[in-house]
Amino acid sequence: MKIFRYILALALIFVAYNTSGQRRIRERAYWHSEWVVENGDSIPIFHITPIRKYARKPDMRRYARMVRAVKRVYPIAEEAKTLMASMEQELLALPNKKQQKLYIKGIEKRLVREYTPVIKKMTIYDGKVLLKLIDRQVDNTAFEIIKEFRGGFEAGMWQALAKIFGNNLKTDYDPEKDDQLLERIVTLYEKGLL
Repeated sequence: MKIFRYILALALIFVAYNTSGQRRIRERAYWHSEWVVENGDSIPIFHITPIRKYARKPDMRRYARMVRAVKRVYPIAEEAKTLMASMEQELLALPNKKQQKLYIKGIEKRLVREYTPVIKKMTIYDGKVLLKLIDRQVDNTAFEIIKEFRGGFEAGMWQALAKIFGNNLKTDYDPEKDDQLLERIVTLYEKGLL
């Protein structure tokens, strides 16, 4: 009788272990699902997430690298968009240039304090993607933003520093030509498919 209980317990554990493994479905394996009823039968329809396939490994690595960079940098670009909108409203409400400069200095100090640890951990490639995404979100290049808020001399100084490290603050975001792959990745990220 003890052997029968022991075998039954092992069988139950084995069955429970196997069924729990079957329930684990990758969360983002499909876009969304829906049910269609035909002739009294319920039929599930799954819209599958598109999978990129490359013939060459370097292309696949380039794609994976860009996906990682977008995942790291896109939230910062979104915050930049909301911050720019709120800053423009605040600057229009301030009565004179002196108060506007004080407001900009305060925002700059807050940004430096908040984002210095994040930016120190970024790679140069992440910085390039961030500049492209900021241009995509705000419709201004980083150079134009710095020039608008801090002046032409300081914008030129930051441009020179960026050039030293192989970057360019004047790069435009072009989703039709140069940045098609980035646009596809960002679209998938916004839909929650990455």
